[in-house]
Amino acid sequence: MTGAGGYDSPLRRRLRQARRILQAAPVVGVRGVVVPAFWWDGHPNFGDALTPLLLPRYGIVPLHREPDRARLAGVGSIIQFLPERFDGAVWGSGSIDDAERRLPSAHVLAVRGPLTAERIGAEGVAYGDPGLLVGRHLKRPRSDGRVVLVAHGHHRRDEELLRLQAAAGVRAVNVHRPAPGVLRGIASADAVLTTSLHGLVTADAYGIPAVWTTREPALIGGDFKFRDYEAAVTPGRSRFVSFEDLRTPDDVVRRARAADAARVTALCDGLESALRRLPEVLGALPRYPAGALHR
Repeated sequence: MTGAGGYDSPLRRRLRQARRILQAAPVVGVRGVVVPAFWWDGHPNFGDALTPLLLPRYGIVPLHREPDRARLAGVGSIIQFLPERFDGAVWGSGSIDDAERRLPSAHVLAVRGPLTAERIGAEGVAYGDPGLLVGRHLKRPRSDGRVVLVAHGHHRRDEELLRLQAAAGVRAVNVHRPAPGVLRGIASADAVLTTSLHGLVTADAYGIPAVWTTREPALIGGDFKFRDYEAAVTPGRSRFVSFEDLRTPDDVVRRARAADAARVTALCDGLESALRRLPEVLGALPRYPAGALHR
């Protein structure tokens, strides 16, 4: 929704920015830095909100900027929005599809997976979706013993998914709700079925068995982002299952598989190491909070 009072309106954007700056205070303290960053903020979606949720926990307060004004590209399928002249840092971003997009001046610290790395010509960089790091910062709640259904926003009204959602032992989360609540909702699952990439990422962050599937309408780029991500976290093994084989909660539990914990740990370590290089590649950054109030 756009317009004077819509989510994407200038006023709502400014209010979200102010709220993020204030919420960063107890996490960042007086040692943080401020960086103009780009992530998708055109509509509410918990996966897109992971950049401002995670970065303050590493002493970085991101201020949302459009791609041509950003110095950091964060979580999400956003590579295609970056101009070819982009000379900021890329941390865990991915491409939306398999088109080649060169970023010759960018400082690529990490990308979502090897398919994105190949498409942008990045070598020797860390892999992994930064959403994996939520497991290091948000404690997993007690499991409620249910299968959790994470439908992409395009699929929330899918009749077959709604039928499964109504079954005993199944609980759905709304990806358009604020990120902390969505993350807790997924993290308390016994197994996860998702058509949303960050439903899969969150399950992997907490070691929860998961399976992903596709529904109509097809997502932009098809299954590229899933294949890219799994090439990093479960190389040589996909957890895709046709929905025809996922009709009941028992089907989901039987088919779901967890990512290798050691692999997830290694990816998280690489993402954190990559982020520590941010001052090296971007130079001196404004301090928080003054730098956030004057930009």
